[in-house]
Parts: sequence; C-alpha cells; structure tokens
Amino acid sequence: MDADGKALTGFAAELRRLRERAGSPPYRELARRAHFSSTTLSDAAGGRRVPSLAVTLAYVRACGGDATEWERRWRTLVAESARETDVENGTRVDQDNGTAPYRGLASYQAEDKDWFFGRERLIDEVADAVATKRFVMVFGASGAGKSSLLRAGLVPRLTAQGSARVVVFTPGPDPIGECAVHLAPLLGQLPGAVTAELATDPRNLNLVARQALVDDPPETELVLVVDQFEELFTLCRTAADRSALVTALVAASTAANSRCRVVLGVRADFYSHCLQDADLAAQLREGQVAVGPMSVDELRRAIVEPARRAGCVIETSLLTSLVAQAHGRTGVLPLLSHALLETWRRRKGNTLTHAGFDRVGGIGGALAQSAEAEFAALDEPEQQVVKDLFLRLVALGEGTEDTKRRVGPDELDDSAEAVLGKLVDTRLVVQSDKGVEITHETLINAWPRLRTWLDEDRQALRVHRELTDAAAVWRDNHRDPGTLLRGTRLAVIKDWARNVPRANQSEQEFLDASVNAEAAERATEVRNRRRLHRLAAGLAVALLFVTGLAGVALVQRHDAVAARQTAVSRHLAAEALRLKDTAPGTAMLLSVAAFRTAPTTEARGALLSMAAYQVYQGELTGHGDAVSDVSFGKDGTLASAGSDQQVILWDTRSKTRRATLTDHPTFLRAVAFSPDGQQMATGGEDANLVLWDANRGQRLATLAGHTERIRDIKFSPDGRSVATSSNDRTVVLWDVRDRTAVRRLTGHQGVIQAVAFSPDGSIVATAGGDRTIGLWDTATGRRLATLTGHTASVDSVVFSPDGRTLASASTDYTIRLWDVTSHASVATLTGHTNQARAVAFSPDGRTLASAGHDHTVILWDVASRTVRARLTGHTNNIYALAFHPRLPLLASGEEQGRILLWNIDRAPLAGHTKTISATAYSPDGKTLVTASTDHTATLWDVDDRTPLATIRSRTGPANAVAFSHDGRWLAIGTGSPRHATGLADGGVMLLDVTDRARPTELATYTGHTDEVTGVAFTPDDRMLATASADESVILWDTHHHTKVAALPVGDAVNAVAISPDSRTLALSTGNAHRVTLWNLADRTKSATLTHPGLPREMAFSPDSRTLATVAADRTVTLWSVQRHEPTATFTHSDTLISMAFSPDGRLLVTGGAENTVGLWDSATGSRLATLSGHTGPVAAVAFAPGGHAVSSADARAITWTIDEDRAIRDICDIIHRELTREERDQFLPDADHPPTCP
Repeated sequence: MDADGKALTGFAAELRRLRERAGSPPYRELARRAHFSSTTLSDAAGGRRVPSLAVTLAYVRACGGDATEWERRWRTLVAESARETDVENGTRVDQDNGTAPYRGLASYQAEDKDWFFGRERLIDEVADAVATKRFVMVFGASGAGKSSLLRAGLVPRLTAQGSARVVVFTPGPDPIGECAVHLAPLLGQLPGAVTAELATDPRNLNLVARQALVDDPPETELVLVVDQFEELFTLCRTAADRSALVTALVAASTAANSRCRVVLGVRADFYSHCLQDADLAAQLREGQVAVGPMSVDELRRAIVEPARRAGCVIETSLLTSLVAQAHGRTGVLPLLSHALLETWRRRKGNTLTHAGFDRVGGIGGALAQSAEAEFAALDEPEQQVVKDLFLRLVALGEGTEDTKRRVGPDELDDSAEAVLGKLVDTRLVVQSDKGVEITHETLINAWPRLRTWLDEDRQALRVHRELTDAAAVWRDNHRDPGTLLRGTRLAVIKDWARNVPRANQSEQEFLDASVNAEAAERATEVRNRRRLHRLAAGLAVALLFVTGLAGVALVQRHDAVAARQTAVSRHLAAEALRLKDTAPGTAMLLSVAAFRTAPTTEARGALLSMAAYQVYQGELTGHGDAVSDVSFGKDGTLASAGSDQQVILWDTRSKTRRATLTDHPTFLRAVAFSPDGQQMATGGEDANLVLWDANRGQRLATLAGHTERIRDIKFSPDGRSVATSSNDRTVVLWDVRDRTAVRRLTGHQGVIQAVAFSPDGSIVATAGGDRTIGLWDTATGRRLATLTGHTASVDSVVFSPDGRTLASASTDYTIRLWDVTSHASVATLTGHTNQARAVAFSPDGRTLASAGHDHTVILWDVASRTVRARLTGHTNNIYALAFHPRLPLLASGEEQGRILLWNIDRAPLAGHTKTISATAYSPDGKTLVTASTDHTATLWDVDDRTPLATIRSRTGPANAVAFSHDGRWLAIGTGSPRHATGLADGGVMLLDVTDRARPTELATYTGHTDEVTGVAFTPDDRMLATASADESVILWDTHHHTKVAALPVGDAVNAVAISPDSRTLALSTGNAHRVTLWNLADRTKSATLTHPGLPREMAFSPDSRTLATVAADRTVTLWSVQRHEPTATFTHSDTLISMAFSPDGRLLVTGGAENTVGLWDSATGSRLATLSGHTGPVAAVAFAPGGHAVSSADARAITWTIDEDRAIRDICDIIHRELTREERDQFLPDADHPPTCP
C-alpha cells in the first residue's frame, strides 16, 4: 500500500507493477489479449475508482498474473474501500439508522407513511380502484415499489378513511394458513380453527370476513391486501393450495353479500401465471393498476422530501445525477434507496454530497459494495455458511426472474444463527419469528457474487429445493413413511447429496429415512423372490437333489445380476433427467443406456421423456472459445466465428466440419454469407472487414474504414452491398464489387451493436448501446426515425421476412416488436431472466427466436406474441442465432464454444395464451384439437405440427372438446364460471370440420346457465351429451339440433362420458364426491359410485366394462360398470387432474398438477413411466387412435411416443454418436456396457 494509506491507490500501483513485470506491453496489446478496451484497462490501473472484478481479472490474465490471488486482493479492496471514508473531510459514518430518512432495501411500512414520498398520484389511483372495484391487482416489476405503495401508501389511506379494516399478508408456502393467521385476531379465535374452516371450503372466507365485521357499522368493509402474491407460484407447494387461496379471495369479494375487497400486489413477470387461472383471469379484466417508473418530479420528491424532513439537504449536482440515473429505469428504487441511505450515513454535516455518493459506489455499486464488504469481513467458515444461507433464500425462477424465499426456523442450523446477526445489522436480510428472508429481491441481481453462486449449478439448486420441500411435507405429516422419496426422485437427490453436500439436519434425516425405506423395500422384495425360488427348489429336491442345488445357485446369481442392473438403470435414468437442461445430448444417450440396461419404470420414463425433446437436434463442437456469430449460407452450410480467431464451416446434416478458416487472425465478432452463398464476410477486433470466396475458403480482400472493432455485418438482399457496425459509433455501407466505402451512417451516441437490411434493401436498421434503434434510408443515408423504448443497450435487430416488423433484443431483458411504417412499438415480449443478446425470425415469419445471458433460447409465436417454447441445453451466455434458409433449423452459439441445433417444428404445440383445458384426436389420428381458457380451440396437423384453423368462442373459455366418431363434426363446450363472473354464458358450438382448414358452424346449443364442462357424442353420433356447472346434463339431437332431454343431476357436473356400447352415461359431480351412472336408453339413474376424494375426470374402457376415475385424493379407481363396485385403486404422489384409456384398454394415461404425465398398466395398476417436460399442471391428455402416442397439455401440447423401440431410434438418429470415453468414465465407470446406439 502506498504512503497515503489509500487501499485503491495501492491496488492500482500493484496492477501497474504487474504490467511492468510482463514487459510493459502497450495497452492496445493488452486490449487484444483481455478483450476490453485500452481505455478501460488504463482506467483500472489509474487508481481513480475501483475496477470491476471482470476487468481486473482480464488485466491480470493479460499480464500473466495469478487470477485467484488477484480475485482475493480485489475482494479485500472492496471491503477496505467501504470502510476507508469514515473520517475523510469531516464526513461521518452513522451506523444508527433508526432516524434515517431512507429505508434502504426494506419496504416502507404503514408506520413509515410520513417518510414515503413520490407516489401520491399512484396512491390516489389505487385507492380509487379499490373504492370502485372489489378485486384489484397491482402489477409492477421487481423494485418498482409495489410493497411500499401498498403498505405505506394504500393501507394508511384506507385506515384514515375509517370505513375499512385492513389485513395485510404474504402467501408464503401455506397461503390458506397465512390468511387464517392474520384473520384470527379479528375473530377472537385461534388460527387453527380459521384454517380448518377455510380448508373445508375456501369459499367460507366470505363468511369469515362477514363474521369479522359483525360488530362494525354496515358500511365497514374488510380489505385483504395480499402483498408479494407471486409467492403463490414460487413458494406454495401444490396446485391445490394455490387454487384454494384464489377460490377463497374471489368468492369473498364477488359474493352477493360480500363485505370484502381484495388487493393483490404482483410482480409483472408473473402476469402470465395469473392468466392461467380462470378465476384470476376474469378479475384481471376488471381491475388492474400498473406500477411503472417514477417521473422526474416524482423522483425529486422521493429523494428530496425525506432528507428535508430529517433536516438535511442534498447537493444540487447529486440530485441532478440521481434523477438522471434513475429516470426511466425499471426496478431501480431499492438500489436508489440503498445508495441514499449509505450516502446519508456518510453525510458532511447535514449535507448529502456527491463525493459521499461516489464513495459508496453510486446507484449501481452501493448495494454490491455493502454486501461484498460484509462478506469479506467474515472468516472462511462463516463465508461458506453465508453462501449456503443465501442459496436457500432464493427461489429459482421458471421462465421468470429469481425471487426471494423465506426460510423458516426449522430449516436453519446453528451455524446460520452465528452470522445472521451481522447480516441483519447490514439490512441484507430480515429476521422474524416466521424465519429469515432477503430484504429485497434487488440484491439477487445487484450482488455479483450471489448471482455467480446461483448460476454455478442451477439444476443442483433445484434438486436441493425439491429435497427441502419434500422434507417439509414429511415433517408436516408427522414423518409418515408414505411421504418418503422413492425411485427416480430419490436417485437424483442421492446423487446430488454425494456431489453437493449441503443438506441441513432435517433434510439429512429425511434423506436417510428415504434411503433406508427403499433399501428395506428392496430387501423385502428380494427375500420374497428368493423364498419363492427356494420353495420351488424344495419341491423339486426329491426328484433331483444335485440339480436343485445348482438351481438355487443360479437363482441367487440371477438375483444379484438383476439387482445390479436395476440399480445401474435407475442411476442412469436419474442422471439423464438431471442433465436434460444442461447437456441434452448426453441426457438422451444416458436414457437409452438406462433402458437397455434394465427396462425399469424410471428408465422408461427417462427414455420417453427425452425422446419427446426432439426440438434438440445435436451440437457442433470445434471452437476453443466463445462463438460470437453464426450464419447460414444459401445451400445450408453454417459458418461460425469465434474469439479463437477461427471461422468454421459446418455440414449441419452430418454435424461435421467442412473447413476451418484462420486467415483473419483477430477476435472475430461477426460473420455473414452473401445471399447467393458465393461470398462471406468477417469482422472483429482489428476493425477490418474481410471478404472471402465461400466455396474455396480463400480471402479475397481486406477493407479498412473503421477505427474500432467491428460488431456486426450484414449483406444487402441483392448482395451488392455489405453493412458493418462498429464501436466507433458508425455504420459503413460498402460496395462489394468495387470494395469501397459508399456511405457512413453517424448519429448514435454509443457503440453500434448490430445492423440489419430490410427485405427490399431500402432501409437499414441499427442497434445502439445508447438504448436507441436507428432507421436509415439506404440510398441517401438519411435517418428516417429513432426508435426509443428500451432502457438499456440494444444488442440485436432483425426485420421480419415481409418487412413490416422489426424485432430488437436488449440487455434490459426484453424483446420489442416495432411497426416499420409507423415506427411505433407494438409489443414488448418479457420472458428472459437476464440480458437478451440475439434475435432472429424464421423464414416463414411465424416464429421469432431470442437468446441471451439466461442460457435459454425462447421461441415466440409472432401472431399471438406468446412463448412457443423455452429451449434449454446451453450452459453459458448465448450470443448468436441463425435460421436455416429453407428448413425449420435454428443454430445458437454460446460462450463456451458450442453451437446447438434445434428443429423448431418439433417444439411443443403452442399458440394459446392461457391453459389448455381439453384435447382430443380425430378418429383418423391426423388432427389434434386443443381447447383453451383463452376462448379459442385450435386444430393441428399431427404430422407437420402446424395449426390448421383457430375457432374463437363467442361465449367465454373453451372448456371441452369432442370429435364425432366419423370425424366430420367437432363439439366445443364453452362458458365461464358463473360464481366468478356473474355471466350465464355456457354454450355449445357444433362445427363441420370436414375441411380442417375451414371449419363451418352448424349450430349453437343454448340452454345451460353456467359453464359447459364436458361434451360427448354417442357412438352413432346421433346425440350429443353436454354437462354443465348449472347442475344439469342435456342430450341434443345432432341432426335436427334440438333438445332431446335434460337430466336433473342436482349438483355441478364437471365431466361426462358415454360408454362405447352406447348403454351407459357417466357423470362426475365433483363437489358431491359422486359419479353417477345412467341408462342412456330410458335416461334413468342406474348407480351412484361414491368417492372418498373429489372426482375430476373419467373414461370408459374400450370394452365398456370398466370406468376409470381420477380424484383429488391422488387416486385412480377402476369400477366395474356392471357390478357398480371398485375393482382396483392405485395411488400417485401427484395430484391427478386428467386421464384417458388407450384404444386397446391396456394402458391409462394421467395428467398431474405437479406438471407430470403418468403411464399405467390398467390391469395391474402398476406405474409404467413418469413423463416429464411440462412446465404447468397437465389439465388434458389423449391417446392417439393407434395407441402409439399420447398428447398432453398445460399451456402447450406435447406429443410423446410410448413405443420404446421407436424412442431409441429417434434419439440415435438425432444424436448421431456414442457416449464418449469421458462420458462412460463418468457415468458407467464399472459397467461393461454395450454400445448405446449401435
């Protein structure tokens, strides 16, 4: 450290000495090695501010230093810098935040109302919405200030009005229980009694609310404020618990005698989750308030007024800087508040200074600096405890950003208690009697160390969370052996525990109990098998004693071999499922190896699950470093450029390398084929554009014109021009034939990340680091428009094939669609959980692909602007995307040097914006229909997996579908739940679908007064049965379109089925725990089948002798139709909500609320396979007429082959290789395993 005592000065001096020891290379040379600009590297050694860790390590590696040692030095520097400003220039460091004017990461509470400024207009808007609507949903991004708005704004406003009693709670893992705990004091009851009442029927919340107000004036109402409502999707363990809270809240607020209003605070990225619930979606149509960024005036009030109230002033330059940095930024408020709190603690007298703000790291760095300083002050064992604790405190997102998670006292070991006090003191976490949680989710992305921990192995974290949740269920059920893990789930967690030992005491006890129980069950199975063998041998011993002895030995050896093969098979199956999202090729091969080893239930499930992931088409490996760009030529040749200074040409059919070009020796950032495929262009760090003969791989010309690195290259559609974008803030248009610069486009205020030509070549689009998109006239170079809306760098742009739409990807995590003619933003697509870096249209323009730093490729349906699929398999940042010019093939390139190939036509069928409630195959198996709560039904071509037609319901959601037995007609049951919407819109559409592409409506059947929940044709198609929540079933004449009869059921009907022999009609009345059988000929009731659980769905066997039902108690029951009694019952660990028989009656398929599909042997009740791949509850399943495939649906439909041989063929055709020696050593070290794909 230098004599002046400054840690930063000493650190910078050491960096300069490291460069001297490396021979003092010029900074331009260091920039080439480190891949950061010379200015950035020079600043790092200048000592003016703390460089980032990434810049520091790049500098060190470029100088040949020890990266590990310098990372330790950097972290020490951060901690030192945070403590070094205590006595500087009279500045104070006030550790007592009791009277602080800002709350840092913590939300403002009701008691903080006098310190809460800037949201007055929004408070009025929410209060007005609550006054006029009984159900209001407040949406906003994480960090937009929703919790503070509700708790410090709305709650005091309602309380002051005197006509409301306000209850605030968050759902947590037990939402009904949380609701009961907060309502119990109003009732003078124990929480357990209220919980029991709501658990019996969630709709009792209306009665509970009225009871709580019994002594209040008639005009007084109960306002339930449910903050952080997204916890219902991230922390709540079962779909049933989620549904219970929604049912309770909707019933309490919509009942005719309601005295309750509901306000939900929801993170904006969970909007689509809310849409998947029909009741929530109905409420969304009426009352929602958006919490956006603060205006300039609002920011000024939020910054200045708390300081003024505390007797402090803010330097004008600091105020100007704060407003400029925060304005227009989504989710910035917690970072702003934390930076202000730290600046206030370092105030000079009563003045918050710009110098103090800079010392704490500014808006972007203050939180990371505080967290890093606290972490660096801990010893190594304490740091490990903190890491384990924070990994528990985060709920990993599934298509959403990661969220905070409350950890209860039962989950904390004594080691955590030792560091909790320090973390609480620095306000990184908050602790209460309910447990510990991160103060605000902003910390998850703002602290780089935590982000790194989370990204190290997200799959391992998901496995750990599954163990945590399963252990909690075990504890809650008094250690019931039935809740222990078994099969594949246990195998996966055992493997995790061996490699990542982070289980706490409770989790370890649960895992040990599961392992011991499985071992005991297997031992019992082996003993029973051996007992039978010994009995057989004993009976035979009188005939041939010696032969008997030999038989026993053979049996024992056979048992040992079989047991070993079973164990290996289960292990391989577990590994296959574990690797699905990170190494799909390896996962596919392991699933084949598992099934070839032994056809266990786990192996069959892994094999069929991986065979359905045919969207993955293999990978190309050859680059030694990051793949910067990819481009397809006219003939389908793929070119890839990388930081390893290579261009590789690939044959994507054989997945082999055609050529490697090394004659452009620089970090290559861009590659492009000319439209005719004859030429190719590359560009990179050396700022030169190089033209190539694509056929011969020869360098044709080097064009110099930029002063800094080239970022992107595109040829014009006619091939005569090529455009290059650069860090020098210009785009150059080059004449390909003359090889001269024709025009230079200037005007961006930052680097130009990307460039694109419109399909007709008349417009050039540019994407800038200045957050803007430029549209330029190609012929004149005139700027036509500047598109604004992104809040961070725009890194990619692409025109749609018809030229009408421009798509852009930004590091603000969003994709935007723009109208090229009007220059307006027409859609913002949210789904990425980190920076979006690349975007590409499919050749037909129907699909948009995007990718980025969340390691995920997202396919978007352009028409509906919904997610078609999330493609997982990358393990690093994705920088490049390109579509094949003719085939549905997509290539994506990542930082680790891999290129993954995807067949987008093999992705799940997507196009609906909400949950699919029913699905059915046409009798010839060529068409699949899906019906959705988005009010549509879609007909799909099964072979080419494209939509044939979309039918829109005029009367609410589409709930049920059925093809006539001749395939000519389609019936659709529609309508919304009357208790939620008040609408009596139940109806039935009958359509002629002979021409699948142009369905025509034959009739609309009206007569139901509530949603239609089921439709079924008689085998001769002369009648249609329709079931409804209005407690009736109607039989219709399908030729004359008249009502034949109405059956008075007396309870809401949720399903209807007609036996194949036309004799029996079955009705499921779920709320009454009954299935009733009716004689179809005389329409009389013949039997009542009573269920212990609430029946949900049912199906007749093909021979009409058996009726299968699934119920909410997780059981499948087989009933004898003739004897009216159960013949078999089998139980599943998931909540089952849908089912179907195979055409031959030998198999059953079920859909579960926990996102799985089950395949069962209907004769024995044994589970044959569990199919995984859905991301939501599986509400619809159907067998293909030939019985070879199954379709199932959440918001998307997946088709699964159930033919194991075909599954193996499909996988081997895709992967086109064997397990490598390294893979065999890792997964089959002791096994003499035959070839996987011979």
